[in-house]
Amino acid sequence: MIIINGRKIRDEILEDLKKQISALPFRPIFCDILIGDDPASLQYVGMKNKTAEKIGIEVYPAKFHETITTEELLKEIRKINKIERMSGLIAQLPLPAHIDKDAILGAIDPMIDVDCIGQENSGFFYGGKPRFVFPTALAVMHIIDFLNIDLSKMNIAIIGKGDLVGRPVRQILLERGFDSKVIDRSTENVAELLQDADLIISAAGRADIVKGGMVKEGAIVIDAGTSEFYGSIVGDVEFDSVSKVASVISPVPGGVGPVTVAMLFKNVVEAAKTRSHSN
Repeated sequence: MIIINGRKIRDEILEDLKKQISALPFRPIFCDILIGDDPASLQYVGMKNKTAEKIGIEVYPAKFHETITTEELLKEIRKINKIERMSGLIAQLPLPAHIDKDAILGAIDPMIDVDCIGQENSGFFYGGKPRFVFPTALAVMHIIDFLNIDLSKMNIAIIGKGDLVGRPVRQILLERGFDSKVIDRSTENVAELLQDADLIISAAGRADIVKGGMVKEGAIVIDAGTSEFYGSIVGDVEFDSVSKVASVISPVPGGVGPVTVAMLFKNVVEAAKTRSHSN
């Protein structure tokens, strides 16, 4: 049984990105907007900023009080959009309930929308001409490629059809010529689909919903779901029981998550290259 080491894969990607950044005519800037003092968000933003600086990307700090209004935040985003070397701007989710999420995400310049979360970039992606690809979906596909899996001989099940992982992963698979079965809350034959699956990609964000007894012997299980459970970050997959039957499994934390961060910065480097070519 193989446990995927996402941190090792991340480090290899970052090392390559570091070389690409050093060859750019300018130092790219990255900004992750943080509202309030949510501990998980603070930790995640801090980790991304640390990673950015480690590979030669400048960090533009943008932390605001949780009482900031939508209009005030929109003004800040418009200012950040115009910063000359800005090559990646994201808003850390979740935003406070009083903030108009769609307005905020829509205000980010699509040329630096490295989360691929705005309407324009999402449209390009599903139109088959992506400017960027959703980082977590990219991470899942990178892990599949890293494992050198022959998907043509596999039954694939995707748990969850969210905008950031499940739906774009299915789209990428379709573009590569592979169909997959999508499992969500309305799916009736879940047990049958999972028992038939050679590759399970889970992105539901619900703690330990996939148990060992549900998984086919020798299946490959990629856990892209995260949720908080009694103060700890856990995945969708009950690691202890599933690892006894799976041939390959990605842990949470330490699996898809670190690779997602690397893919976010891959998008930042792509944005910087586009910016350098247009100058």
